[in-house]
Amino acid sequence: MTIKTNLKHRIRSGEITIGAAIPSTATKSRIEDVMSSSDYSYLSVDSQHSAYDERTLAELCENADQVGVPVVFRIKHTRHSYLVGSILDLGPAGVEIPQTETEETAQEALDYFYYPQVGKRSWGGPPISWRANYTDRIEYANFWNDYGVLWLQIESLSAITRAKTFARPGVDVLSWGPADLTFNREANPYHPLKTDDDCIEHVLKLLGETETKLCIRSYKPELRNKYLDMGATVLIEIPSV
Repeated sequence: MTIKTNLKHRIRSGEITIGAAIPSTATKSRIEDVMSSSDYSYLSVDSQHSAYDERTLAELCENADQVGVPVVFRIKHTRHSYLVGSILDLGPAGVEIPQTETEETAQEALDYFYYPQVGKRSWGGPPISWRANYTDRIEYANFWNDYGVLWLQIESLSAITRAKTFARPGVDVLSWGPADLTFNREANPYHPLKTDDDCIEHVLKLLGETETKLCIRSYKPELRNKYLDMGATVLIEIPSV
């Protein structure tokens, strides 16, 4: 396993971190091409709206480890937050919980993301590609608790207005769901937050005194400066290669 830098620390410090969205079937060669095409800090892989299987995810994470880039994986469904420990055993450096609406979901994700004595994640040992580096249970648990990145995706006006309740210790990122949020805004035409940009600015104000950062799925590299100027520090783009 090769880790260039600690993504969690970079995000929490407010450093600009740009991710590249890739499919779970990406080969090592494809990952190398993507990483050489821009200043990407991590790979974003989705299963919420894409097909995947666990073996393919494990292989992808092994390939990414060899290249030296962490993988953040969006799980299939909000109610699968209790499974994040099992998914992390396959090798991702972080997970994203879609459509987070309740504090109970946030706490469940925290519980199963972190090892004791921070959380309740079951011990299964490090992913196969990491095991040569970490043979001691306590050493690896402490490493993970200081390394893994937990994202909660907020995709409704209700979640937007309560963003600070999700920004609890251990939640590194709140990520943006622009399409589902637009559906929700269309269903609430009299809400004071009228546009996507209104919602982004509102959340950034709420997160101002917390360690939790905001991630925007800008997808288009040409929109990078717009969201950085607004105050977001974490982005996901679709690579041009």
